[in-house]
Amino acid sequence: MTPEQVMNIAYQGMRVTLLLGGPLLITALATGLLVSLFQAATQINEMTLSFIPKILAVFAVLVLTGPWLLKLITNYTIELFSNIPAMIT
Repeated sequence: MTPEQVMNIAYQGMRVTLLLGGPLLITALATGLLVSLFQAATQINEMTLSFIPKILAVFAVLVLTGPWLLKLITNYTIELFSNIPAMIT
């Protein structure tokens, strides 16, 4: 296994990780920002107020993007396992 192959596998793994986590993390970040702006505007200082909207927003994005995320990780895993014989030699 050459160093180029190792770097390619690491690159693909990081890319898939970013594509899997990106939509969920961006949604949680945006929702947290909106709730914080709402809290600042209304002067409500309740820490648990941001928790429920974040969970609901992330769940909604997970429902909407779930099939795509599942297809992405499945294709990556199949490709990785099918390339194992080529990596050994």
